[in-house]
Amino acid sequence: MLLFLSSRRARSLPIACTRPERWLLVVGALAVAAYPVTFYPAVARTGVAVATVVALGSAPVFAGLLSWLTRQARPTARWSGATVAAVLGCTLLVLGPRLTGHATPIASAGVVLAVCAGLSYAAYSLIGGRLIACGHPSEAVMGVLFGAAGLLVLPLVSVTDMRWLATTRGAAVALYLALVTVYLAYRLFGHGLRRTPASVATSLTLAEPAVAAVLGVAVLDERLPAASWSGMIVLALGLLLLTMPAGARRQGDDPTRTYPTAPQ
Repeated sequence: MLLFLSSRRARSLPIACTRPERWLLVVGALAVAAYPVTFYPAVARTGVAVATVVALGSAPVFAGLLSWLTRQARPTARWSGATVAAVLGCTLLVLGPRLTGHATPIASAGVVLAVCAGLSYAAYSLIGGRLIACGHPSEAVMGVLFGAAGLLVLPLVSVTDMRWLATTRGAAVALYLALVTVYLAYRLFGHGLRRTPASVATSLTLAEPAVAAVLGVAVLDERLPAASWSGMIVLALGLLLLTMPAGARRQGDDPTRTYPTAPQ
């Protein structure tokens, strides 16, 4: 909701949109609302590590498929190879401790929910990118999508125990989540979608677990097994391949290449 309130142009965006674009706003808001509804139950059933890997790892795959199906962008060999490497590296990084220890059963329902979260993330990323590419301000697009999604999930508050918000620690955590992980992160994400296809942007978000792991080692004095360090190297190589300057790519192997649009 903060994204919507902080953008003046968000209020006039639905009026400035064409009818098909308004439908995109509706579908995008539903996708944004679906992410927390599916991801957090997935965490409760499978744990943070598995849910994160499945959701973040499936999102680039869904983004590539949806981009191809909607003719927004054509997945290339370079993007496919880089994304596979990044997903594999992310899996080794996050699940390294689990792979080197005693394996525990994973609830299939939690995995399905995490996959649904990845699909919703890919969907609203593509929709946001499409609307921004049409010339609408990125902060307005993100504001409308997240503001409408906030209203959609608001009824869940009535059936959720919110007493933790009354504590100092709970209020601080909620403030951090609102300002940093949603407001700041998605303002920057919206600006990034102006020049980066959603399929590439969702692949780049696989760097998130790597940053968390490095902070855990540097700040919290955590220890990572060899499998996790190997995964971080593979992840870094995949992201490096994905972000290689355009001049270093072979002609015809550009992951940002789009299909020509039909005359209107």
